[in-house]
Amino acid sequence: MGKPSQRKGRAGELELAKELQRLGYNVHAGKPRSYGSEPDLTGLPGVHIECKRVERLNVPEAMAQAARDSERFRDGVPAVFHRRSREPWLVTMKLSDWLDLYDGHRR
Repeated sequence: MGKPSQRKGRAGELELAKELQRLGYNVHAGKPRSYGSEPDLTGLPGVHIECKRVERLNVPEAMAQAARDSERFRDGVPAVFHRRSREPWLVTMKLSDWLDLYDGHRR
């Protein structure tokens, strides 16, 4: 990955952390240039956040990475938070994981 891509990715992590903090979540970005030694963001209980700030996202590849990392870090269900330029943040996760989270809040 080139330096411009790394900078864009890091900027996306910081942007997402700030947005989640603004919404009341105690989320923090990992260390810069951690090269996968820690999660992109931490502090959202039960959810492993894989952050992608790209114009063309390979969703299956991003979800596979999120699943691998969620197992490695044991920090929750894998979810990919992603956005393109000038577009809102989106979240992609397995339906079964989303239903577990939603049903837990519905009771």
